[in-house]
Amino acid sequence: MEKLKITIASPVRRDPDILAAFLNSLCELEAGGHELSFRFVDDNDDRESSDRLRAFQALQARKGISAKIEQADREAGVPFVCDENAHAWNERLVWRVAAHKDGFIREAIAEGADALFLLDSDVVVHPDTLLRLLDADRQIVSEIFWTQWQPGSRPLPQVWLMDEYEMAEREPGERLTDAEMKRRIDEFLAMLTVPGRYRVGGLGACMLIRGEALRAGVRFGKIRNLSFWWEDRHFCIRAECLGFGLFVDTTLPALHLYRKEDLDRLPEQRVHWANINSLDQGGRPRLLLSMVVRNEAEGHLREMLGNCRGYIDAACIIDDGSTDSTAEICREMLEGIPLRIVRNEHSRFHRENELRKQQWLEAMRLNPRWVLMLDADEWFEPSFAAGLPAMLEQNEIDVFSFRIYDFWGEGHYREDAHWHSHRLHRPLLVRYRPYFPFVWPDAPLHCGRMPSNIFTMPNAISSYRLKHMGWSREDARRRKYERYRELDPEGRYGSKAQYESILDPNPRLVEWME
Repeated sequence: MEKLKITIASPVRRDPDILAAFLNSLCELEAGGHELSFRFVDDNDDRESSDRLRAFQALQARKGISAKIEQADREAGVPFVCDENAHAWNERLVWRVAAHKDGFIREAIAEGADALFLLDSDVVVHPDTLLRLLDADRQIVSEIFWTQWQPGSRPLPQVWLMDEYEMAEREPGERLTDAEMKRRIDEFLAMLTVPGRYRVGGLGACMLIRGEALRAGVRFGKIRNLSFWWEDRHFCIRAECLGFGLFVDTTLPALHLYRKEDLDRLPEQRVHWANINSLDQGGRPRLLLSMVVRNEAEGHLREMLGNCRGYIDAACIIDDGSTDSTAEICREMLEGIPLRIVRNEHSRFHRENELRKQQWLEAMRLNPRWVLMLDADEWFEPSFAAGLPAMLEQNEIDVFSFRIYDFWGEGHYREDAHWHSHRLHRPLLVRYRPYFPFVWPDAPLHCGRMPSNIFTMPNAISSYRLKHMGWSREDARRRKYERYRELDPEGRYGSKAQYESILDPNPRLVEWME
C-alpha cells in the first residue's frame, strides 16, 4: 500500500469539554501506516481550550508527529455565541473561517500533502473514518453526521443535493407539490441511513480532499457574484465547476456535538460504532426483549415473562431500584435464555426520559437485530407468536406499531372519552439500525418508550393486540393516581382529566374477545 502524506486540520473556537472530545477522537484515529500531521488555528476565547490544544500538540510531539498551532488574530475576532438552542453565526465569522480553511489548503499544497482532512472541532469521528474515506478513492468525500439544528427538530445531515441546503432534487423550473417535496426529502434522508457511498450536491465539516482537487484550485473563499451564505456552499460549487464530484460515506456516522448536552450522547455513539463493526458476526440476538421493572413481584411479571419467553432470543432488563424479588423472578422465568439485568441503585422512576434512554442504550449494547419493548404488565394475544416470524424475516419494514388495550379487571378493557389508547397504534417492535440517528424527547413523564423520530423509519401497523394489565387491579389504579397527582399536578405531560377519571367508580368497560 502506498504511504500517503495526510494533513488533518481544523479552525478551533470551542468549549473546552467539546474540544476535549474532538481531540480524543483525533488521538484514536487509525493512520493505516500513512504519515499524519495536524494543523490548527487557535481562535479560542477560553484559555482552557487553548491549553487543551497545546497539550494535544505536546502529546503528538512525543509520538514524533507534527501538530502546528497558528494563533488567530484576536483583534480581528468577533463574538461567536453557542447556547442550548443554536450557534450564532454572522457574515464576518463565516468568511473568517473560510480564510482559515483556505490557509490549510495552501499549506497542504506547499508541504506536498496527498490529502487534507478538514474537520470542524465539534465533530467526533469513528477511529476508522480516515481509512474509510481514503478507501472511497474519491477526490472529495465526507463522512456523514446528523444534527438537530433546533431542539426537538428532526435530525438532518450535513450533506444536501442542491443550492444552499435543498434535499429534494428537481429539474430547473420544476414545480413540486408539498406532498411530492416531502416524499423526495424523505427518500433522500432514508437513503443516507443505509450504509454506502452516495453522490451529493453539497457537503462540509468532515471532508477529505485529495491532492488532485487541492492543486486544481478548490477553496472556500467567497464567490463574488453568489449570494449563498456559508463557506462550504462556495467550496462545493467551485468543486463541481472544476469537475470534481462530491460524495458522502454513510458507513461510520460521526457525532456532531452541536450543543454541550450532546456530550451525553457519546456513550451511545460508541455502542453504535462497536455494533457497526460486528454487524456481520454471528451470535446477534434475532429478537431482544427490552424492559424496565421496579417492584413487580406482586404484579403481573410472572405471567408477562411466561407469555413472551417462547418467542424471544434474549432479554435486557433495567431493574430500577427494586426492593423486592423482581430480579429473582426475571432470572427464574427466563432461565435458559440469555439475560442481562442492569440495576439502578437509585431509581430514575421520576425521570422517565432518562430511564428510557438508559433502557435503549443497554439494549443496544447487545447488538440485536430486532427489539421488542414491553412493560412488566403487558403481553400480546396468543396469535402474536405465530405471526411474529413473518415480521422479523421481511426486509421492507423497520417499525411495527400495535394497539394497546387498558384492562379494568381480567376480562374487560376500558373505553370512554378518556380511555381509548386502543384506537391508536404504538411502536413496540423495531429493527435496530446503528446507522440511524435516534433522538429522544426531553419530557420527564409520558415520554414514550421509543425514540421520538422512530416514525421516520419505514413503518407499518400490525393487527395484533396487546393487553395492558397495569390498570386491572383497584390498588394499582390508586397508586398510579397518586403518582400522577404528585408528578404532574397541572397535567403538563398528560391529561389532567384522564388522571381524575382513574378512580371513576362506574367506568365504561368492554368485554375482551380473543
